[in-house]
Amino acid sequence: MQQRALIIESDGQGGTRPQLQQRELALPRLGRVRVEVSHSGLNYKDALAVTGRGRIVRRLPLIPGIDLAGVVSASADPRFVPGQTVLATGWGLGEEFDGGYTNQADVAGDQLLVIPEGLDPAKAMTLGTAGLTAMLSIMALEQRGIIPEDGEILISGASGGVGSIALLLLARAGYRCVALSGRPEAQGDFLRRLGAQGVLDRAELLASKRPLDSARWAGAVDVAGGATLHAILKSTAYGGSVAACGLADSAELATNVFPFILRGVNLLGIDSVHCPVHRRSEAWHRLARDFPEAGYAFLRTGTVGLEGLPAAAAALLDGELHGRWLVEPGR
Repeated sequence: MQQRALIIESDGQGGTRPQLQQRELALPRLGRVRVEVSHSGLNYKDALAVTGRGRIVRRLPLIPGIDLAGVVSASADPRFVPGQTVLATGWGLGEEFDGGYTNQADVAGDQLLVIPEGLDPAKAMTLGTAGLTAMLSIMALEQRGIIPEDGEILISGASGGVGSIALLLLARAGYRCVALSGRPEAQGDFLRRLGAQGVLDRAELLASKRPLDSARWAGAVDVAGGATLHAILKSTAYGGSVAACGLADSAELATNVFPFILRGVNLLGIDSVHCPVHRRSEAWHRLARDFPEAGYAFLRTGTVGLEGLPAAAAALLDGELHGRWLVEPGR
């Protein structure tokens, strides 16, 4: 069987380059599943891998693409049979292991989920890792007992993938959401259409230098880390919880213990890469049930084939692409 894939390889000068290649595939080994990939996604991490601007790829040569969805075409794992629609996100795909930027992917059965009823490959990849991370964050807040009546929920990075999906889902569930934005004038209308009842300027949140600010947030979803996470923690209300799922600002966190010992604030770590299968399955079933049909068209900006991926990846990193871009390896 012929595999057509975008492959990252060494450029011979200490860097990498993407190359579109074709190669013959043998039948999948024991425990692995062949997936005819119909859709993947263009995530920030994928763009770094394709362009070589970030140290994402951990071995060469490698097929990037941290998400994939499609139909099982051959299986050496008894849990999967040809014809099933499946998805895979995380687990090192596109980083340590060949990922989704190919028409035929060999994936370990342990890394696959059958796509729940209510989703198809295109919808699943419109959500992708961003949707999974958003839902895991919401589930973590729920498990700490945060309910709509408790008060406002702050969402940082609300115009990005994780933030926009979290905002839409939380608002639809009845939570009073405030979107944090570095450009409130430019993004305010978009964020309110997603369901935000208020838009807070990031500069305003960061302005205070006090060790503990007025209690406001019942909960928060933070994709930023760094100074933003510090500011959110010190303005979170008594017993509130903050789901930390990103480092868009910084991987460092310089804070103090006052929110924890004076207000009982909970800092919840969210990992979507090695999240256990049972929790992934719960999250994807929740997405299939709770994400509104109209939301897919709202999030999805465009599609790109394998040939167009290098240019699209560069445009994404340069801030020229917005929304969720689907990758169709068969194009």
